[in-house]
Amino acid sequence: MKNTKTFTLTAMFLAILLLLSAVPFLGFIPIGPINATTMHIPVIIASIVLGPKIGAFLGGVFGIISMIRSTIVLSPLSFVFSPFIPVIGTDQGSWKAIIVALVPRILIGIVPYFVFMGLKKVTNNKTTSQTVSLFIAGFLGSVTNTILVMNLIYFLFKDSYAQSIGVSGNAIYTGILTVIFTSGVVEAIVAAVATVGVASVLLRLVKKNATQKL
Repeated sequence: MKNTKTFTLTAMFLAILLLLSAVPFLGFIPIGPINATTMHIPVIIASIVLGPKIGAFLGGVFGIISMIRSTIVLSPLSFVFSPFIPVIGTDQGSWKAIIVALVPRILIGIVPYFVFMGLKKVTNNKTTSQTVSLFIAGFLGSVTNTILVMNLIYFLFKDSYAQSIGVSGNAIYTGILTVIFTSGVVEAIVAAVATVGVASVLLRLVKKNATQKL
C-alpha cells in the first residue's frame, strides 16, 4: 500500500513537472538572458515528502527537461544547459552543459530533505516548528539550484557567458551575483511559501494514513 501511494505521488509530481515545462511562461520565465523557474518547487516538495531518492530522480527529470528545452527553445544562454548548442565563439556544444543542467537539479531533490530532517531533530520534532522548518528547507532547496547553476556557469563558461551578457573583468561575477540576489531570492521565497503550503498538507495526510494502519 505504501509503495502504491509513493508511486501515485511520484507520478503526480512528474505530471506537474511536465505541465510546468509545457505551459509558456509558467515553468520557465524569461528574465533577461536567464530564465527564472518554478520547476524546482515540485522537486523540493517531493524531496521532503517522499525522500531524497525520489527527489533526486525528479530533480534529474527537471534537468533533462531543461536540456531539451534549451535545445529547442533557443536563448542567449542555451549553450550552458544544452550540449547540442554551440558555445559562443565555437562551432560545437560542450559536455559541461550536462553538469550545469543536471547536478544542481538533482541536488534540489536531496538538500531539502536533509535540511528538513535536521531541523526536526534540532526542534525535537515539535509541530509548531514544522512551518519554519519547511520554509527554511524550501528556501535552501531553491537557493541550492540558483547558486550552483550560476557558479557552474561562471567556472565552466566564464568567457562565453561574458560575451552573452556583454561584460568583462570583475563585472562578470557581479552579473552572477545580481542574478542570485534578485531573481534567485524571489524564486527562493516563492518556493519556501509553496513548500509550507503544500508539503505541510501532504505530510499530514501521510502521517494520518500511517496512523490509521496502526
